[in-house]
Amino acid sequence: MTGPLWTAAEAVRATGGRLVNGDRWSVQGVSIDTRSLEPGDLFVALKDVRDGHDFLAQAFVSGAAAALISDESKAEGLGPALVVPDVLEGLRKLGAAARERSPAKRVGVTGSVGKTSTKEALALCLAASGATHRSVKSYNNHWGVPLTLARMPRESAFGVFEMGMNHRGEILPLTQQVRPHCALITWIAPAHIENLGSLEAIADEKGDIYSGLEPGGAALVPSEAPHADRLLAAAERNGATIVRFGRDAGCEARLLKFDMDATGSTAEAEVLGRSLRYRIGVEGAHWALNSVAALAAADCVGADVEAAAHALEHLRAFDGRGVAIIVAAPFGDFVLVDDSYNANPSSMAAAFATLAARTPGAGGRRIVALGDMLELGANERAYHAGLAEPLATAGIDLAFAAGPRMAALMEALPPERRGGYAENAESLIPIIAGSLRAGDVVLVKGSNSSRMSLVVAALKALEGGARC
Repeated sequence: MTGPLWTAAEAVRATGGRLVNGDRWSVQGVSIDTRSLEPGDLFVALKDVRDGHDFLAQAFVSGAAAALISDESKAEGLGPALVVPDVLEGLRKLGAAARERSPAKRVGVTGSVGKTSTKEALALCLAASGATHRSVKSYNNHWGVPLTLARMPRESAFGVFEMGMNHRGEILPLTQQVRPHCALITWIAPAHIENLGSLEAIADEKGDIYSGLEPGGAALVPSEAPHADRLLAAAERNGATIVRFGRDAGCEARLLKFDMDATGSTAEAEVLGRSLRYRIGVEGAHWALNSVAALAAADCVGADVEAAAHALEHLRAFDGRGVAIIVAAPFGDFVLVDDSYNANPSSMAAAFATLAARTPGAGGRRIVALGDMLELGANERAYHAGLAEPLATAGIDLAFAAGPRMAALMEALPPERRGGYAENAESLIPIIAGSLRAGDVVLVKGSNSSRMSLVVAALKALEGGARC
């Protein structure tokens, strides 16, 4: 970034707010959390789970250059502030102004699985062609999307914005804020089906991302996903240029070949008339189609597709989403794969397929430790029991499970595959830790609220220590 992200005058024009305690400030970033705030940031005092106004003093102690607030009295004697009637609406206006002043080609990404991973891959692809701004972490909700927009430097060439939902009607306002030039749906799966009621409703909600497209924008549609016809209909209703991705001959972006090994994956594809062969720096069955989608999106916004394909070689897994490490335990080395951030039936099956491509060490086994999948509605037991089939297909030797919903899976498994069960993640720790041996490959996965990250932490702690 060559200059300030926002000056006081620009922020006033964007939000229609009123300056107090000083009018000559400028900021280099935008933050909603004093724990991660950097000196020179604009602190946005959102009222969400907690009231950000209660943290104004700490924000200025931490180096905030100014604050966006709605209660002027809370800033008295602290530092410069921009007062607006509603802080979230002020943040939205700041984001809209950032969008309008930048020449960046914007890509919106949603889907039941693979949103964050695909967003990261796409950002890496686009960065090979120009300055690229992206959502951090999973900032994909009603405050995460406007925050990401407000943080976008004016000189950005590309922007990648993740959009999520767990109720009907949440995608539409997000895509209307971003107004993407290209909108990508990764897949349709029963994530949040408890709230939406059916896969059809999930597809319709995800399809709303196409409603925000700039005129003539591209709609990337997963041709093999459940209810892809509903996605195509949504794209057509919104006058989009349709790009289907998948394995079918009729796809504009088509996967021809995909092979996994212990250090990554290799793919061959035809993307909008270009033949590509490329290496992906992470292993994972889900990358088969996600990489093709990322390359197609890069092409649609004018990036160098050859450079984008080459960049995928440098992709790396990140915390909770497939990071693999070798743990040097007292009984011998084993491989731990941390995929504990989230889970639904589709992502579970993809993770099992990825584990199948890993070769255990001498005497080792392929093992999974699984936590409950949440928000699956009335059929949640069937969804959990249904994991038995992809586990068998992947040749998983032992399954450990935690949580009341996962009891259905343990009942569905043959006795020889039942490693152990506990009511919660913490209680599962000694069961699985006491069962490991040298050469094992262990995948840990579950919905974030199932707290399988506790299992990951405990197994990492076996490094140089004793069994739990």
